[in-house]
Order: sequence, then C-alpha cells, then structure tokens
Amino acid sequence: MGVVITFGTFDVFHVGHLRILKRARRLGGRLVVGVSTDELNFEKKGRLPVYTQSERLEIVSSLKCVDEVFSEESLDAKLMYIKKYKAEILLMGSDWGGKFDHLCGVCKVVYLERTPAISTTEVIEKIRL
Repeated sequence: MGVVITFGTFDVFHVGHLRILKRARRLGGRLVVGVSTDELNFEKKGRLPVYTQSERLEIVSSLKCVDEVFSEESLDAKLMYIKKYKAEILLMGSDWGGKFDHLCGVCKVVYLERTPAISTTEVIEKIRL
C-alpha cells in the first residue's frame, strides 16, 4: 500500500475532518497531509482561519491516522507536492470533484464524499449566533 496525500485548511477541527482523514489513511500505507497556510486560506476564502497555521499543523499532526504534515503554500503546487512525497493517491473532498483529474497520469485521484451537514463555515456561523 502506497502513500496517500490530501490537503485542507482543517480550521475549527470537527468530526468531518476526522472522518475524511481516517478514510484517506485506509486507502494507503501512509498518509501525508498538506495544511493550507494562513495566507493561502485568505486567498481562497477571503478570511484568515480561526486557528493559526502552527496550531492547525499541531492538531492534524497529533492524529494517529496521519503520518506526516506540511504547509501547503499554493493550490497550484499539487503536482510538486505529489512528487515530493511520492504519493500514489491524491485524495480530495467531493466538493473538488473533477478539478484534479489532470493529475491522473501521475497518481490515482480519488474524491470522497464529505460528511453531510457539517462544515467549518457552518460551525463558525453557529458559534456566532
């Protein structure tokens, strides 16, 4: 079983994050996770994460299903990260469906369904109420 790589912000860590990481780990013998930098998250979502980059790295790296973490600095660098970590499988949430199919020649690309009815944005909105 090979290396699986996945990416995310993992802000306000919740059960949906945990479930997708556990499922990712079961696809291979090793799970490498790219955690979006604060700057990248601001570019993607127009806001800084609630938890700092170092806090999010610490949270994700402490999970027993995760073997290695790194800071993802660019959405356009997926190929570089795949090569650097010798990933055989790229796993993304279903909300990214089809967006990384161009990498199928380099590794297997898998899109997993997200946990229904939970997202970081929804959690933040609940807290604000």
